[in-house]
Amino acid sequence: MKILYKKNMINLKYILIISSILFWMGLITTICRRNIFYILIGIEIMINSSAINFIIADGYWHNIDGQIIYIIIISIAAAEISIGLSLLMRMYNRFKTLDINCLKELDK
Repeated sequence: MKILYKKNMINLKYILIISSILFWMGLITTICRRNIFYILIGIEIMINSSAINFIIADGYWHNIDGQIIYIIIISIAAAEISIGLSLLMRMYNRFKTLDINCLKELDK
């Protein structure tokens, strides 16, 4: 089977570099920020960069498994962000701030 779009595809290493940059941006955002909203955004960026890796691997090896795992990753990310945002709203209603250090007061 001859693949016609092979010569027009972007090189695999460039997409992996972009994906790794996105992952590191998400990791740095998650580590450095004190606002829970930005921490959730950083986690979402890391999840999306891993999903990009699965889609790229799917296109590179001409296999359907990457697309199936992508759908699973997006479903998990949607569940994670909905639970995270509901906890974030509850925390803001109680403490009137989104600072991560206020979580120490939850056990009191």
